[in-house]
Amino acid sequence: MIARLLARLGHSVRAKLLAMVLAPLLLGVPILLTLVWVSGNEGYQRLVSYKVGSDLVTAHEYFARMRQNVAVDIAALADSQRLARALAETSRDSLPAYLEAARRQARLDFLYLLDPQGRLQMLSLPPDSPHADRTHWPVVRAALTGEASEGIDVFDAAQLEAIDPALRQRARLPLVSTPNAVPDPRREETRGLLIHAALPVRDDSGRLIAVLEGGVLLNGNSEMVDRINAIIYRDGTLPLGSRGTATLFLNDTRIATNVRLFEGERALGTRVSAAVRNHVLEEGKVWLGTAFVVNDDYVSGYEPVQDSFGERVGMLYVGFLEAPFKAAMHNALYILFGVFLAVSLLGSVLSLRWARSIFKPLEKVGATIRRIREGETEARVGPVASRDEIGQLAAAFDGLLGNLADRRAELQRWGDELDRKVAERTLELQHALATLEQARRHLAMTEKLAAIGELTAGVAHEINNPVAVIQGNLDVMKEILGPAADPVREEMRLIHEQTHRIWLIVTKLLQFARPGEFAGYAEAIDPNTVIADCLVLTRHNLDRRNINVSVTPEATRRVEVNPSELQQVLINLIVNAIQAMPGGGSLRIHSTDWQIDGETVGAVIEVCDTGEGIAEEDLSRIFDPFFTTKKGSGTGLGLSISYAIIERYGGHIAVSSRAGEGACFSVSLRSEAVYSAAPSAPGFTALRIEPGRGAQ
Repeated sequence: MIARLLARLGHSVRAKLLAMVLAPLLLGVPILLTLVWVSGNEGYQRLVSYKVGSDLVTAHEYFARMRQNVAVDIAALADSQRLARALAETSRDSLPAYLEAARRQARLDFLYLLDPQGRLQMLSLPPDSPHADRTHWPVVRAALTGEASEGIDVFDAAQLEAIDPALRQRARLPLVSTPNAVPDPRREETRGLLIHAALPVRDDSGRLIAVLEGGVLLNGNSEMVDRINAIIYRDGTLPLGSRGTATLFLNDTRIATNVRLFEGERALGTRVSAAVRNHVLEEGKVWLGTAFVVNDDYVSGYEPVQDSFGERVGMLYVGFLEAPFKAAMHNALYILFGVFLAVSLLGSVLSLRWARSIFKPLEKVGATIRRIREGETEARVGPVASRDEIGQLAAAFDGLLGNLADRRAELQRWGDELDRKVAERTLELQHALATLEQARRHLAMTEKLAAIGELTAGVAHEINNPVAVIQGNLDVMKEILGPAADPVREEMRLIHEQTHRIWLIVTKLLQFARPGEFAGYAEAIDPNTVIADCLVLTRHNLDRRNINVSVTPEATRRVEVNPSELQQVLINLIVNAIQAMPGGGSLRIHSTDWQIDGETVGAVIEVCDTGEGIAEEDLSRIFDPFFTTKKGSGTGLGLSISYAIIERYGGHIAVSSRAGEGACFSVSLRSEAVYSAAPSAPGFTALRIEPGRGAQ
């Protein structure tokens, strides 16, 4: 399209004038608008990423302060005089009630008193319970060394059950199927994410006498995320229609959130997308950008949450609905675009009105050129109002068109005459070339067949004489020797078989060289009957090779042919098929009516096998005399003789095959034979070979 515009610009004065006037508006304004759109989108992305990044920093600081508050509450308890007095008592009967009251006051979900070895002092568990020893927690180990410690830890269902069965129930959360999330075979989340703190308790001399361990369960802690959301997204900080959200994840599952599902229900148990999960939990990076959250796009910030072991066990999220931000940005850009377009359109209209006074006379010239190009040779510019150079050009152009019309009519007459004479000469030349090629082919074919026939007849005659002598002497030897010939009787039998084989080969040579001497009387026969007779004659070979035979006799027309010769052709094709399937296979024989231009003229017999097939390079030679693919056996005359027999009655044989996919021979015979004194040689125009078809 650009090339077409450039070509039009290079050949039209009118187009050049329009381009000079409109180029600054039509090119400059779109480029400017594109730059504004791109820079606006980039600026928008930077702005929202910066905002959500700062919101995430605020949420991180508040979450860290919440963890510190838990540690501060436990530290106040550890330093209290009341705890010291309770520990100093011999019976310590008042200690459990005091710890329970302190836990409730500090709003802790559990509070343990540990001895200096890290085991529960006031056992609510069996002494041999694995949960009684708390030293596997890093915060407890730090407190045992005298350091206050707090962190985030994940408690499994058994650990929560050991603390309080109600705590386990609070942590239990059904998982909600979420689009784009990593597949999870679990049906519910039974673990709990806790703020976990432990502080040393010392006596007046500063000696470690106990450790206080406590924690707050974050699963379902809506108060915490609502407070984070209220701090970060106060009224007026977001555009109308947007809303801020905060969420705490255990692994990739929302365990505390103010993201809403339908009807105001919190989206607890929903999961984050696989892309965010891999970015934050697997790679340990902070995500800042747009993400699909439950049911809408949010400008989102995610950061990994690590437990006291240093493992990434969850995520802290803040974000706000993107649609109002994007709508506000797009509205601003649309208004800016509208102003630019209005200015451009106004400038274009004024520029066109001014330019029209220059190129209006050229419009008629351009219209005339288009009409002539479309075939309206009588089109003319006609009179124009302009009397300047453009008007003179229009008049000269009309005169030139008139002269060209006269010359064109004369050239058309000459061209038509020349085309007619060339067509006549071409037709004559094609006819002559076709006749010459046909004569050349016929001559070559005749010479080849004559030479082969003469050579074959001579060879057959010369071979028959010594063969007859051998056979006669062999019979004399049998009579003279009598029982004395028993030691060499097997050798004599072999000589007899080989002489008989020589006689058969010579007979085939003579049949090929002098087919007329072997021709029988033709009669109208049912091809299906001949097929049945051929199968009876070859049944023993078919059974021995384990070949499955299927016959479909659908031909309804009789054919005019010598029955013995047709039987010879079919048996030759069946035997060839058997030899092509040494390991067994399927043989399909199908007869049907032969139709030419909708008229039934005879019958077609197909003999198809599932054997080795015929190589593509051999297809064109398969009917040539003495050509065979059976190395060491066969004379190469079977198919040649079959071809000559069928051609003699005006029929033809076709073959289709692919190497390794079997072969299919079709024999077409007419209901009324069309006798041919000199059948076409195999391999020439009468042979139809289809190397692209497989066996059927």
